[in-house]
Amino acid sequence: MRLNGKVAVVTGGTRGVGAGIAQAFAEAGAEVVTCARRPPEVPLKGAEFIPLDVRDPDAVQRFFAELPRVDVLVNNAGGTPHRPLTAADARRHARVVELNLTAPLTVSLAAHEHLRRAGGAIVMIGSVSGSRPSPGSAAYGAAKAGLEHLARSMAVEWAPEIRVNTLVLGMVRTELSHLHYGDEHGIAAVARTVPLGRLAAPSDIGAAAVFLASDAAAYITGASLLVHGGGERPAFLDAANTHTDEGEPR
Repeated sequence: MRLNGKVAVVTGGTRGVGAGIAQAFAEAGAEVVTCARRPPEVPLKGAEFIPLDVRDPDAVQRFFAELPRVDVLVNNAGGTPHRPLTAADARRHARVVELNLTAPLTVSLAAHEHLRRAGGAIVMIGSVSGSRPSPGSAAYGAAKAGLEHLARSMAVEWAPEIRVNTLVLGMVRTELSHLHYGDEHGIAAVARTVPLGRLAAPSDIGAAAVFLASDAAAYITGASLLVHGGGERPAFLDAANTHTDEGEPR
């Protein structure tokens, strides 16, 4: 799957998942533009960085007005700290929704004319938090649920010129994994809960994003692709004492 000659914009493309996506697009032959509030600590080979706060509509408009062409947009910028609902007021939670839902809409609208002319593609970066309870990050989960719905509606409104799909991510190992899962023992314990036995690498997400942006996915739009290693093993299977793994009573 090659993207030679394509221009891809990756928001939040300076570290973690975003850096993995940017690298995958560069390796596929695309000209990559990354944007974030702060530059990467280590420059990404094959990617140009332009500072941008995706929550600033005027800055977003200027950013795309200065680009000569955009074929692919990856709405990756987002995230949240662990924050129980009662630990902050509504305005703090609203900022999480703004970053994870309103900003991708702002960016997509600003990029629309570029993408329409190019017959381009948008890849939203969603989360399994949008389809299951998300205690400690409820506003984030709600925003990601809304992002999937936005992508499906956008896919219908903007067809046939622009394809819009969502990658629904499970747990990904990045430089910030320790903030969510603890030390190496904690990360290993969490990885054992995933059917494939490991957390995703940013390169796994990058490969999936390249697929959705490529001609190999030319008839895919309005879809949500699960990239979660098989999801979560149902808790009741480990709690029940009816049978062992070999089918014998415990």
